Amino acid sequence: MQDRTKTTEAPKRPRGRPRAYEPETALRHAADAFWRSGYAGTSLDDLSAATGMNRPSLKAAFGDKHDIYVRALGDYWDRKFALMAEVLAPGKPLDETLMQAYDAALGIYFSGEGQPRGCFVVGTAVTEALEDPVVRQIVSDGFMGLDERFRARLEQAAADGELSAGADPEALALLASATMHTIAIRARAGRSRDELHALARKAVNAICR
Repeated sequence: MQDRTKTTEAPKRPRGRPRAYEPETALRHAADAFWRSGYAGTSLDDLSAATGMNRPSLKAAFGDKHDIYVRALGDYWDRKFALMAEVLAPGKPLDETLMQAYDAALGIYFSGEGQPRGCFVVGTAVTEALEDPVVRQIVSDGFMGLDERFRARLEQAAADGELSAGADPEALALLASATMHTIAIRARAGRSRDELHALARKAVNAICR
């Protein structure tokens, strides 16, 4: 008599090690490692530990260390610009809008564990930009993009009569961007969030005066 009992087969396991995280999450964990130790001070082993992915998996997902860093920089700018677009949108008084932008930036600079880490780009990429043309272009494009976002908002404020006659929106935009870079550097140097909020307020008062 034929045995009709079905043999239960173990499910086939996919080849290779499964990804520990979604690519976006893994990339941001890699950025955290770079943010903490800088590009030169971060090894592939550090990136492996941060993402939970072994070296072959990292290579397959993102490329080499430089590729991972460049992608992390691009992701950082994308997220920061999305945040700036949200807080700089018209509809609120200029001084309130600018303070929201600085407070949003401070939220980034004081994120993470331990000491304030400042801006990912200012804190890690500016040094690398000297010798790395790819990083230099990313830094330059990002800074210009930030200038442009402030300029557009200030031009709108000028059109709405929120700035004094003869105010130069382009020059004020550069001041607004420079203030953001300044609070990023000072955050990394250990200045308190309250102190940097007050510094931003003084800059906003000067811009809106």
